[in-house]
Formats: sequence, structure tokens, C-alpha cells
Amino acid sequence: MDYRPVLEQIHATVQPLLDQGRVASYIPELAAVPLRQFGMAIVTLDGRVHSVGDAQVAFSIQSISKLFALVLALQAEGDALWQRVGREPSGTPFNSLVQLESEAGKPRNPFINAGALVVTDILCSRYAVPENVVSESLQKLSGNPTLHYDARVARSERAHSDRNAAMAHFAKSFGNLRNPVDAVLDAYCRHCAITMNCEDLARAVLFLANRGVNPRNGERVLSASLSKRLSALMLTCGTYDAAGDFAFRVGLPAKSGVGGGIVAVIPDTCGICVWSPGLDESGNSHAGSLALEMLTTLTGRSIF
Repeated sequence: MDYRPVLEQIHATVQPLLDQGRVASYIPELAAVPLRQFGMAIVTLDGRVHSVGDAQVAFSIQSISKLFALVLALQAEGDALWQRVGREPSGTPFNSLVQLESEAGKPRNPFINAGALVVTDILCSRYAVPENVVSESLQKLSGNPTLHYDARVARSERAHSDRNAAMAHFAKSFGNLRNPVDAVLDAYCRHCAITMNCEDLARAVLFLANRGVNPRNGERVLSASLSKRLSALMLTCGTYDAAGDFAFRVGLPAKSGVGGGIVAVIPDTCGICVWSPGLDESGNSHAGSLALEMLTTLTGRSIF
């Protein structure tokens, strides 16, 4: 399929929407990102790249990194990981502490902050510098060897991580965090601060569209079963507490981040990334969500 005309139509349609939404001002470095930006890229399994707008502009991937940290934790732990993290939608904001107390320190899923901190704790137990392992994994998946985290964004996020620290201490009080809280927070803020562009991210998620195999080099990243389950988690939990509405409107497994990026996959077809920094009330890109809804409507391609 020639996605170029579809992307151009989407690009033109979202232009009036780029002033809507707000950047993630609670992280000072992200508060300075210009609002009126939009990029979108589709990379097919045979390597063809279709992109539009600011698709080559690097941005802070933020919670999208939780997806790739989880891949590494699944590679290391397999199904044992689910003893420490749940698989259910939270129904609460991504930075909520409410359920941690009532559910004995076990986060609802790995894509809310509490769950991602437990996943990062697993990586801290396995690797000396876990944030570098996440970066290196993304380098291999995307084919871009220059990817790394932005130290200024990481420092900015770490300096304003009181709520994440509270979650980490809460989890540790229940025995669900094994490493020092400061070490986990440092690694978490750094892997959230990795910078990538839409084209690189669309390539990086291609293995999920290909049943766990990176089509660039034939390397198996996850088993077909784990890849299926990870895609299911993205559909039900990947866009914060708006996941149900997102699945209803878009119909694709996706993971968003407060940097304004959203990655998605069409099984057996392509990886997708859209970026626009203006966020809706749930923390998802406003224009990005609408762009993905338009994509599945115009092409007739979703998982349903």
C-alpha cells in the first residue's frame, strides 16, 4: 500500500489542531518544546519508509521507553515477571499512588509509572548500567547506533521526581523493589530521556508486527507468544487511563509518552510512530491520537 497520500491527508487535517493540548510542563526541559510540531512515520516489514512533517526531528520518548524496558525484563525473567507486576488496566492516572497500598505494592501493569519502576528495578538487578542497555537495545532495533539519552532532560526529570520516589518507596516497603530507590529512579529517568525520531521508533517496533522477529536482521527479540501478549498489553494499557477509548477509536496496540510520541503496530504489516507534543488530559498526544484514528479509518486497517 502507498501510505504517502494518506499521510499527506492526515498532515493537512491536523494542522489546525496543533495549538491544542499542552506540553508536559511538570518536566521543565519538556516545557520548552515548541507546541506546533507534527511528524508521522510508517515503516513496513520490507523496510519501506513513509513519513511526513517532522518525522526526522528527535524528541524525548518518555514512557515509550517503558515498552522497551519491559522487552528486556521479559527476555531476562519470562513469565516470572508477572509475579511482581500485573496485567490489568489501572483506571487511574499513570502517576497515581492509590492502588499501590490497596494492592500490596504490586502495580496494575508495567506501563504506569509504578509498574515501570518495578521493571526498571529488575533491570537494575541484571545490569550494571540498565539505562545504557535500553539505549543499546533501541540502537539495534532501529538500526541507529547514535541513540542515547539526553542528560539535561534526565536531570530535569530526576529533580522533579518526588511522586515517582513516593511510588518506589511504597513498592519497596512491600518488598517489591530490591535495589536502592535512588538507583532505580536514576535509571528510570535516564531511559525515559532517550531521544528518537518517528522513523527510528517506527523501525524499533517492527518486531512486534513481525511476531517477535526483527525483520531488519532476522533476530528473534521475543517469542511469538510473548510478542502477542505484549501487543495485548499495549492495546489494553498502553495509552494510560484512556486505553479503552483509544482502542475504540484507533484499534491498534500502542504505547504513548508525555513527550508527545505514540508508537503503534499493524500486525504482519508495519510499525508506526506519530509525534506532536501537545497532550490531552490523559497525557496522550492530542494530534497524534487523532492522526492514528484517521490512519485506521482511511486505510481500513486495524486489528479489528
